[in-house]
Amino acid sequence: MREIVFSLLGPLDVRVDHRSIQVGGGRRRTVLTMLLLSPGRVVSVDSLIDAVWPAGAPTTARNQIAICVAGLRKLFKDVTDPAHLIATSHPGYVLNPQGHRIDAVVFEDTVRQARELARGGRTAEACDAYAEALSLWRGRALEGVTGPRVEAEAAQLEELRLNVHEEYAGLRLQLGRHRALIPELAALVMENPLREQVRAHLMLAQYRSGRRAEALALFREGRRLLIDELGIEPGPILTGLHELVLNDSPELTQPPVNPSPAPVADVAAQLPTASASFTGRVKELSALDRMLDERLGQSPLAIAAISGIAGVGKTALAVQWANQIAGRFPDGQLFTDLRGYDEMDAPVSPSTALDRFLRSLGVPAPQIPTDPGDQAALYRSVLGGKRVLIVLDNARSFRQVQPLLPGNGRCCVIITGRDLMDELIGDYAVLSLGLNAMAPQEATALLAEVAGAERIVDDPGATERLGVLCDRLPLALRIAGARLAAKPHWSVRNLVTRLEDQRRRLDELSPGEGGVRAGFRLSYRDLSPQARELYRRLGLLSVPDFASWVGAALVDTDAVDAEDLIEQLVDTQLLEVAPSSGPAIRYRFQDLLRLFAWERAQEEESEENRTAALERAYGGWLALADAARTRTYGGDHTVSYGRVTPYPLAAELTDELLANPMDWLESERTALRDVIKQAAAGDHTAAYAWGLTVNSTTLFEAHNYLDDWSTCADHALAAAVRTGDTLGEATMLRSQATLAIYQRHYEEAVPLLTRALALFDACGEIHGRAVTLRNLALCARFSGDLDGAMRDAREALEGFRQAGDIAGESHALGLLAQLELERGNLAEGIALCTDAIAMSRKAGSVRGETQNTYRLAEALLRRGDPAAAEETCVKVLALTRQDGDRLGEAHALRGIGEARWRQGAWESAQIALLQALEVADEVSDRFLRARIEADLGCALAVRGTPEAALRLEAARAVFEDLRAPVWQEQVAKVLKNVTAAGGPVSPQDLIDVLEG
Repeated sequence: MREIVFSLLGPLDVRVDHRSIQVGGGRRRTVLTMLLLSPGRVVSVDSLIDAVWPAGAPTTARNQIAICVAGLRKLFKDVTDPAHLIATSHPGYVLNPQGHRIDAVVFEDTVRQARELARGGRTAEACDAYAEALSLWRGRALEGVTGPRVEAEAAQLEELRLNVHEEYAGLRLQLGRHRALIPELAALVMENPLREQVRAHLMLAQYRSGRRAEALALFREGRRLLIDELGIEPGPILTGLHELVLNDSPELTQPPVNPSPAPVADVAAQLPTASASFTGRVKELSALDRMLDERLGQSPLAIAAISGIAGVGKTALAVQWANQIAGRFPDGQLFTDLRGYDEMDAPVSPSTALDRFLRSLGVPAPQIPTDPGDQAALYRSVLGGKRVLIVLDNARSFRQVQPLLPGNGRCCVIITGRDLMDELIGDYAVLSLGLNAMAPQEATALLAEVAGAERIVDDPGATERLGVLCDRLPLALRIAGARLAAKPHWSVRNLVTRLEDQRRRLDELSPGEGGVRAGFRLSYRDLSPQARELYRRLGLLSVPDFASWVGAALVDTDAVDAEDLIEQLVDTQLLEVAPSSGPAIRYRFQDLLRLFAWERAQEEESEENRTAALERAYGGWLALADAARTRTYGGDHTVSYGRVTPYPLAAELTDELLANPMDWLESERTALRDVIKQAAAGDHTAAYAWGLTVNSTTLFEAHNYLDDWSTCADHALAAAVRTGDTLGEATMLRSQATLAIYQRHYEEAVPLLTRALALFDACGEIHGRAVTLRNLALCARFSGDLDGAMRDAREALEGFRQAGDIAGESHALGLLAQLELERGNLAEGIALCTDAIAMSRKAGSVRGETQNTYRLAEALLRRGDPAAAEETCVKVLALTRQDGDRLGEAHALRGIGEARWRQGAWESAQIALLQALEVADEVSDRFLRARIEADLGCALAVRGTPEAALRLEAARAVFEDLRAPVWQEQVAKVLKNVTAAGGPVSPQDLIDVLEG
């Protein structure tokens, strides 16, 4: 095998069998250098690009890097397998560390041997090894290879050489070679005047050679330079030696020729063993690897800050990665548990941690200062130029860890804690990793590691559910896995069943006094009293997420103070920010944390306080939902909610949240659904359920959330009946009936409305009676009883006027207009439409104006003025889009399409109708979709397309299924006419059939 030698300790040099070979141009030399500096480790293409083109890379950079690598492989193809020497490995390339010699690697290995010899007391042999290591140097490292990345690596190598010189000199001083050392040390001091250790060695050599005055002068010169250039006093190494020289201390006498073992520190190796069951966190481990590859040796130093709630696996990740990279830090690995969150003990002070670290780094106890500032300075001096990995586990604050950060970029620091420590960002190059729950597949893998794969794969559904019940927190998963391992007769489903009981779940996952609950308790303990109160009251709610105003209601404070408290909970990982596109930032619990908060509330709050807090929160939702309904429908009528009242929120907060009422309702949709269910379960809060349901109908109707509507109304009705709330019962019967009308189930709606009307009469509720009569009029209209519908609608109109609800009055006028149009009274119908539009505008009801303007458009179609109808529908379209009313938008587009085909413009009609069809599908309105299909059939019939019959038949079938006989009959007539024509049909013929 031919020998390849790569030399970095001087100008870059490559030799094969002692013959120098030319690497090539600057780019190729830089790429080879980057690979040689990281043998056995992947160097990403991005890192190579940054090294070659530090000022900005061309668009062809990746291709050019590939060309450089191909050129290097070709250079060595006659010597070794080129693909084995430089292998492709995502996301870059890796240089095989075997089969060749790299002088920098040999240097570090030889230095390591020298240090081991020195620790064993074999001082003379250690000196020989140090001399051998230093002999490898041929000049300045990597001289001739330029670029910030390479120059930074070269600076690290130069720093290491100086460190080795210092250690080598220290050993020779022990061997009594002080006279011979003076010229060498003098040259080093001249080249590096600010290095205190070199200057101290020279002072000691001079003193032992009888040159005391020169030693003192050397100290004064060093002190002046440090003050002038850095503004600092000399550190303890120089000042301590200066005192000893001044006092002619016996400590400075020459040691014996065969000294005892030298006081060179053992290399600290303090990392805990990595967990045998560690799984997952691939993304985070990759990010840490990239950070180290890109930052190590640069200034500021590389720091990884890992944060997350108790039990999320911060320490496990830190220890796992630290063990993986320990070999890159030959000068030692330090680890300390700072006990930032400990049940019994106070956090470790920086001074205590520094004392331990300094002892581990070989500083004798008498030389460790008592002043924390001096300790930190000595710590940085000792670490100067060394490659040490430092793990600061369970940190409480930036103030606790700041003194423990080294001053050089050859070290790497890993910090774990529950706080992200924003203070680190800016002064340090920090990789912030906020750990969340594990991915489902990672959680399954961890359970398999602990409980055994055969137990886990038997029931994948139960395993997935077990992960969810553990919030996919590593600590909880390990406890669950351990319970399964200890109970071989249990199936996964047995444990799932036990954890499904929310009142037992934390008990199951908190064996003894430890486990999940213990970790949560420590975070909770250290909150301020106000934050603790808010946290436990938030735990009373079953909602999936919430805005900060909810916290304000729960603790009866203003929104800004509540937001500050919530952000404290976020900072301590007890809450997290939820994804949201609504008008306010939303927050959420992980399930186990919510259960813990609920436990705290049960234990620390009286039932009276818990109920009062919940009522304020429900009242806040009610106040906002009521305002959202009012702002959508208009008017200023005050709705009575019987036994409960809305909780008043600041006017400016309400305006901010309800800038778009429908957006706010949409953002609160799932929360409202859960609040209604929770409120319905309580005797004192049941009325909030029906109040919130009647206001949420604004959203349910506009976005066709029919399942939500039905579920909420059912819960609220049952609660009203249970608590004897007549007004609530009547309102929810009417709500169920309104839903039935919306679904065209008129025969189901009438008995519900009849019962509601009797209950409204019983409690003297005029407004509720008027709404019920309006809905009865709708049922009569669709059943063909236009006279009965007119009677109920007029009575409803009178009720709205008595109640002072001008928005309701506008709706009743619009319904009367519709009825007059259907009775063939076009003039009366159009006049009533005009009155209804005016009344809607007076009420400030965009929704009412939209609906009444749409009715006017239909009236114009009946009058035979499709152009005016189209213009009116365009206005309707603008109103619906302003209001976010997707259902109304679909109706407006359908109206535009119908007006266009009536004018013979079948092509533009088809465009509008297809758009309407998309929106109708989105809101899942089958009746509207059938109307659009019918209009599409008419538009295609005008064109003479065979597809027209298919569209008309599809519409007829839906109307039949929906039990809409009038519409079914009309479409059947059009279909018959189109089929008989066998070609294009004139718009007027279709109109005659529809209106005949």
